[in-house]
Amino acid sequence: MKRLNYLLTAGVVGIIFLIIIPLPTFILDFMFIFNIALSFLILCMTLYIKEALEFSIFPSILLITTLLRLGLNISSTRRILFDNGYAGEVVKTFGEFVIRGNAVIGFIIFLIIVLVQFMVITKGSERVAEVAARFTLDAMPGKQMAIDADLNSGLIDEQQARERRSKIQREADFFGSMDGATKFVKGDAIVSIIITAINFIGGVIIGFMNQVGSFNEILQIYTTSTIGDGLVSQIPALLISVSTGMIVTRSASENNLSEELSGQFLSQPRVLIIAGCASACMALIPGFPIVQILSISAGLIILGVVVQRKEEQVAEADAPAMVEAEVQSEASFYKNVENIYNLLNVEHIEMEFGYSLIPLVDESSGGNFIDRVVMFRKQMALEMGFVIPSVRLKDSGALNPNQYSIMLKGEEVARGDILTNHYLALSPGEGAEEIQGIDTVDPAFNIPAKWISEDKTLQAEMAGYTLIDPTSVIITHLSEVIKKHLHELLNRQEVNNLLENLKKTNAMVVEETIPDIISIGNLQKVLQNLLKENVPIRDMETIIETLGDYGTQTRDMEMLTEYVRQALGRTISRRFSEAGQMKVITLDEKIESQIMAAVKKTETGSYLTLDPMTIQQIVTSATEEIEKIKELVNEPVILTSPIVRLYFRKLLDQFYPDVTVISFSEIDNQIQIQALGSIRLPV
Repeated sequence: MKRLNYLLTAGVVGIIFLIIIPLPTFILDFMFIFNIALSFLILCMTLYIKEALEFSIFPSILLITTLLRLGLNISSTRRILFDNGYAGEVVKTFGEFVIRGNAVIGFIIFLIIVLVQFMVITKGSERVAEVAARFTLDAMPGKQMAIDADLNSGLIDEQQARERRSKIQREADFFGSMDGATKFVKGDAIVSIIITAINFIGGVIIGFMNQVGSFNEILQIYTTSTIGDGLVSQIPALLISVSTGMIVTRSASENNLSEELSGQFLSQPRVLIIAGCASACMALIPGFPIVQILSISAGLIILGVVVQRKEEQVAEADAPAMVEAEVQSEASFYKNVENIYNLLNVEHIEMEFGYSLIPLVDESSGGNFIDRVVMFRKQMALEMGFVIPSVRLKDSGALNPNQYSIMLKGEEVARGDILTNHYLALSPGEGAEEIQGIDTVDPAFNIPAKWISEDKTLQAEMAGYTLIDPTSVIITHLSEVIKKHLHELLNRQEVNNLLENLKKTNAMVVEETIPDIISIGNLQKVLQNLLKENVPIRDMETIIETLGDYGTQTRDMEMLTEYVRQALGRTISRRFSEAGQMKVITLDEKIESQIMAAVKKTETGSYLTLDPMTIQQIVTSATEEIEKIKELVNEPVILTSPIVRLYFRKLLDQFYPDVTVISFSEIDNQIQIQALGSIRLPV
């Protein structure tokens, strides 16, 4: 391997010396033949690779072969001018074979080859490489996000994600290099024309100066050597240009070129037959060669008939098997009991979309919905300490085209309507300028809104409206639904995952508490109680330690939850306060006394025995106080004593499930409490 590296280095350095050091004609002939063989080798490589990255060194090879041709051109030019037009047998043979005694025809053929390479192949390859490089670079962020989405959803592991990222980076580097490398091919074609002109004009002048012969003899000598030298360099250049075009156009192929050609051309035998019949019609044109036309048309028709008969035989052989498979496939599939059990599985979170909304979630159509879901999962992990399950997305013909549905554990819990190419406009309040649009309701918060078209967005922004794009509307709705049902998504497997994560930093507290003091099932209930009241469970260490301290004293999961809440006082205070101040509604002492007197405890828990009249009075008073402060706070907070909090929360839960109830023991000492009202019984 090291010797090969040294040989490659010596070869590149040797190419540079070709420009300076004169070569004997024997070595020059060898180098010309080697250049042609190398060009054929590169062309065959590009024909048999399946994707461009299999020949990722092509840009470097392109540069080296271009330098080699230029070096050989300079060496052959030196020989032509110094040795009276003789630059070796290869150049001489090429020139004599093409010219055949007619210099004008030789020049015309040479110019055609150069123009074909320069104006058709090279120019097309350059454009394709430029477009491929631009689109590859533009698509990189989306591909990276798709990899991150697959990784976060568990479809791939870290090693596969790393390999995909590396492939994307290599593709970008390759097509970027190809965009620049094609400029070498273009420049090489231009230089070849210039060198050819120099060889001919300079050779003729030197031939007259050295009195090589008559005018016709001088023209014959230098025309032969010039065209021969040009062809010796242009044929490899043409092969390399074709190779460049091949490699930059291998974008949608899955096999090598020969397999793709045979597979795709022979896949439509009727096309071959029609083409053969159309070709045969040319025999009706007077003067056309009938033998050649009929030979080609007959070949196409015969080939089409043979392929069609072969397909029919295969179809007839497969037909009974296919019919039998259709009848028995479902029954045979469900003979395996495991396949029946698979029907019982339900996804934790599913979303169904009408067909008009599919572009919003389809990455190939430019949708970024999956990336937004990934970022939401990250946000929930940081905010609540809980990794929500992956969201399964699918289309549904049962929904209206503009509808979407959110399902938890196989059952629909929310539905919304979206207008694509519109924005959801939320009014800034009373007295706002009226904006033309379609009246609707924000699906996440149930507040009045309007769908406005894109041409009215500037007017709406000037009027103070809040504009939300369709994807953000769906993501916001999904996030609110998940937050509301977060406790339902915490299963025992996820609890075990949280414990395993805690073991990495504090294995002792887990091993000491689980399962000797509290089981995973009871731990799940405590965590669900916390999540149900919007309390983060990120501080698992404090939660487990608290359960270890009090788990031996009581088996009441609700009381254990209260102890954990008090231990998480700093977290609760931060979550429900703003700028170090918590605005609350207090609970009158008389109500607290009545609640405690009405608590009945059993072996399975405790419950309230308040009479319906008292409950109605408490709820009415709470409703009035909440309505009073609705404009001042986003989330109402009711403050009670520690012993009453649990029972008062149960009392309000059926009437105001979104109201937060906390106790004095759950508030950090640094938090200032501002009472905005008090819940009292009527006198």
